Amino acid sequence: MTSMSAATARNLRITGEDEVMTGLHAAHKRLPCRLLYDAVGANLFERIMKLDAYYPARTETQLLTKHLPVIAQQVGPEVRVIEPGVGNGVKTRQLLQALTRPTSYVPIDVVREQLEETAASMRLAVPGLDVQPLLADYTLPFQLPTPQHASRRSLVFFPGSTIGNFEPSEARQFLSMLGRLAGSDRMLLIGADATRDPAILMRAYDDEQGLTAAFDKNILTHLNRTRGATFNLDAFEHRTVWNGEASRIEMHLVSKRQQIVRIGTSSTIAFAPGESIVTEHCYKHTPQAMQALLASAGWKPRQVFTATEVPYRLWLCDPVK
Repeated sequence: MTSMSAATARNLRITGEDEVMTGLHAAHKRLPCRLLYDAVGANLFERIMKLDAYYPARTETQLLTKHLPVIAQQVGPEVRVIEPGVGNGVKTRQLLQALTRPTSYVPIDVVREQLEETAASMRLAVPGLDVQPLLADYTLPFQLPTPQHASRRSLVFFPGSTIGNFEPSEARQFLSMLGRLAGSDRMLLIGADATRDPAILMRAYDDEQGLTAAFDKNILTHLNRTRGATFNLDAFEHRTVWNGEASRIEMHLVSKRQQIVRIGTSSTIAFAPGESIVTEHCYKHTPQAMQALLASAGWKPRQVFTATEVPYRLWLCDPVK
């Protein structure tokens, strides 16, 4: 990507190993949540999304099914769809098939296998669509591929309430970056969850089957494999915390005992009993908070679609002129 300055890129996140080591050496230890989504983690998350207790995926799919005709009419024909973080592509397939003559689709993801599978499935689902997969970490500077066909506008599609995984300042920078990438004639379709009922949230983020715990602990397996770390998964337990003051779900890996973990050949990290690593924050944005976030990033709502079961919303947005 060419429009982001080096300073802005550094503000989005520290890169590479420094970020991991900085987080583990901090007074309150944390790891970047993107490390949860390696190939194994992505597979586990697909299974989590199929659980009855995990309401965001089900609710968003229902919203799309109900409102896609209106969304497609508002967006108009011959659009280029840009999607940071492709997942399994089910919701994107719904969107592309509902749009009128979409010209191209740019899925962006860091997991090559999933990216290639999604791209192949979209080519089959929408014959004639120009699919241009981009292997990249979408939180870092990147450049969109040159489109093969002219389009009337770009539509950024960011479902899954993934915006909640960004810290508020990072979310503003990210949404602003997407606006610059998409160009002057652009729209945004984004999913955001405002559920604040602790009982519903705890069932969704700490399921009885233990899939979320396995998903969370996989970040340690990832570090063992990629950083030469010596994490013992049995020495940590998954814990979900609702932080009502910050309006966010927190995922922690809590040390069961005093221990020392090696990272590579030269670094050690000491853990006290009960000390935790924060692996993910998931902010639950109220409508007021979401409107403020969008406005600060250069977007304004055109139409908002709200679920009846839980306060989950799809926000269809235009640029602030």
